[in-house]
Amino acid sequence: MKIRTATTAAAILLSSAAFAALPDYLFVDKSAETLIDAATARSMFADAETMRLAKLYPPSTWGFATQVSGGITPDATCVVTARVMLLPRNNPRPSKTLLFKPEQMATAFGAKAQASEAQCRDLAKAKLREAIDALTSALAPR
Repeated sequence: MKIRTATTAAAILLSSAAFAALPDYLFVDKSAETLIDAATARSMFADAETMRLAKLYPPSTWGFATQVSGGITPDATCVVTARVMLLPRNNPRPSKTLLFKPEQMATAFGAKAQASEAQCRDLAKAKLREAIDALTSALAPR
């Protein structure tokens, strides 16, 4: 009888762990490498993924794209634009491509006077975080 109970408990734990895995959205980053790299943008977006978002916008149907652009002007002002978009996958058969028909989009702007390159990269990360938070809170409010 103890073996049956242990087997049932193990099966329940394994099945709940499978459901607890976060969704794996198709993700495209078209950011300026001088401001933010694709791996950093992906990890920032992965931090914002939730099961509620996956339930409302299934990864088999939707994907996300990010774009951070800008730079330092001649008078040493860092200007940054960060954009996050919810895009449909190419249907009727889901594929590894996204259609540029944004369902939802969030954009954040920022500028910092007398900024170094490191400060400009930090501003880019902050603005991308702001745009991701704005989009995910609009799509799946907590």
